[in-house]
Amino acid sequence: MKESNHFIENIIDQDLQSGFDPKKIKFRFPPEPNGFLHIGHVKAIWINFSLAKKYNSSVVLRFDDTNPEKEEQQYIDAIKKDVSWLGYNWSEERYASDYFKQLHDWAILLINNGLAYVDSQSSEEIAEQKGTPTKAGTDSPFRARSIQENLMLFEQMTNGDFSESEHVLRAKIDMASSNMLMRDPIIYRVLNKSHPRTKALWKVYPMYDWAHGQSDYIEQISHSLCTLEFKPHRDLYEWFLDQLVEKTKLRPKQREFARLNLSHTITSKRKLMFLVNKGIVSGWDDPRMPTISGLRKRGFPPEALKEFVRLAGVAKRENIIEASLLEYCAREELNKTSNRVMVVMNPLKITITNYSELEYETLFSENNPENPDSGSREVPFSKELYIEKEDFKEEANRKFFRLTIGKEVRLKSAYIIKANQVVYDTNNNIKEVLCTYDPKSKSGSGTEESQRKVKGTLHWVSRKHCIDIDVNEYDRLFHHENPSSAQTDEELLKMVNPGSIKKITAKAEPFLSSAKKGARFQFQRKGYFVVDSSNPKLVFNKTVGLRDTWKKK
Repeated sequence: MKESNHFIENIIDQDLQSGFDPKKIKFRFPPEPNGFLHIGHVKAIWINFSLAKKYNSSVVLRFDDTNPEKEEQQYIDAIKKDVSWLGYNWSEERYASDYFKQLHDWAILLINNGLAYVDSQSSEEIAEQKGTPTKAGTDSPFRARSIQENLMLFEQMTNGDFSESEHVLRAKIDMASSNMLMRDPIIYRVLNKSHPRTKALWKVYPMYDWAHGQSDYIEQISHSLCTLEFKPHRDLYEWFLDQLVEKTKLRPKQREFARLNLSHTITSKRKLMFLVNKGIVSGWDDPRMPTISGLRKRGFPPEALKEFVRLAGVAKRENIIEASLLEYCAREELNKTSNRVMVVMNPLKITITNYSELEYETLFSENNPENPDSGSREVPFSKELYIEKEDFKEEANRKFFRLTIGKEVRLKSAYIIKANQVVYDTNNNIKEVLCTYDPKSKSGSGTEESQRKVKGTLHWVSRKHCIDIDVNEYDRLFHHENPSSAQTDEELLKMVNPGSIKKITAKAEPFLSSAKKGARFQFQRKGYFVVDSSNPKLVFNKTVGLRDTWKKK
């Protein structure tokens, strides 16, 4: 069944039906290089690059570097790494700073046309004169400055003759507009800061609304896609283009879609920075963070993130998507691609009394039943093993299909064993379980006994051969479904899940000693894990469990 178009595809199809040249379709992804990309950005990235693929067009990666106070090269590098990791290639790498000269020339054009003026009020005075949504603004006392005076003052601003708070350049639009963004917005401010790319060349910097649409126009972006909070900016976007667009050139079209809101998650840069600075997380790439780098470190495959935003859909109305959908997408992808291994998190010693102490043997276990080409691996078997403590009960009801006294279970890829006796320590805790095994029941041996069915199958490791590994078990960072609703930092802290990380040392089959950084595995009956890519030690981060075990509180 063919999947129906989302509304942006319908817009583009209507444009094409109206005669728009398909060769002129072009998109852009315009991140600000002042932070790390998060799960919300994945949606914007996926939309633009998916549309580019569908319409045989391209995507410009444009860095909106109009604020030198907060921009750093590390963010640019991280953004490019994230987009590439998702599997996308951009056609051009551009920066708003590439257009500073053109933007400045256009600002002078607005002044010459009587459509911009230098305002010498304080920011507080300007804000006060803006009015309210129900009350019109009032004109600045400097709104009537002559073109010559405005040109002179703007030149002095450009030359660095004024301090940062003395003057701004405002567009002259309509102080009575119902859209407050149209009430003479600031388009240039003085910033005596060195820019990462242009260094000390400029003393004035364009505001986002002025740089954004004009950058789209310079690059000839056909469809400029952004989230719903920018819908009120569209009037301003169009007004600026009205003053500049040449009839022979393509005019960009801004359209808005609902941002991705994920339950139990925040994407506010300020709030995420607060968590980092407060030490609630170890950094921007902490596996509990919603950043792409954090999700990557936790083991989420890029295919799972893209499938998640596809299933979440492209809509015009805001809603909250359950985090369980993201986890489901991860499981579906990891189930197909992850090799199975045996790791015991909470070990209980098992001794097989009828197995020789001097013996051990090499068994074989399939790597991934979902992938017939994945092959098998060697697993050592010996007299003393470990199983999970939770997999044994001295006495159990009929619904307990694991190990109990007098009953049989199969050890994965090995033999059927029966528990016979419990050994206690001095505190009367279970120290060891003595078992016997059926030597004819070895998995895959082809004997009738090896085909015998028992209700329980347990994972295990050989005590003599296993290795110790460090495991970080992660859960959601917030127990509250909508942490974005927190009004204060104190409220946000109260929503943090105190059990979001648990560090343990586990017993693993020796195969994992050679696991490479970033390799993903399914720990049998426990979940999906990835080798931490940044830790010099062999550390495994839990991605998701085998099923959704989260319970709302």
